[in-house]
Amino acid sequence: MSEHTYKFDVKMTCGGCSGAIDRVLKKTDGVSSYDISLEKQEVLVKGTIPYDDVLEKIKKTGKEVRSGVTVE
Repeated sequence: MSEHTYKFDVKMTCGGCSGAIDRVLKKTDGVSSYDISLEKQEVLVKGTIPYDDVLEKIKKTGKEVRSGVTVE
């Protein structure tokens, strides 16, 4: 299965917001790496997991996902 990179525009207002996303992504199968930028309101996720599955995981934290794209 090939690896993909997804970029999400997520509304995060504090370290608790980014921490919630961090906790969810680090225990998600199929995610090889991720980067959460509170300043840019951006979450980059790399892995073999399908786009919709990552989107659902982030939405489960209660954060608003404004947009998301597949980078590669």
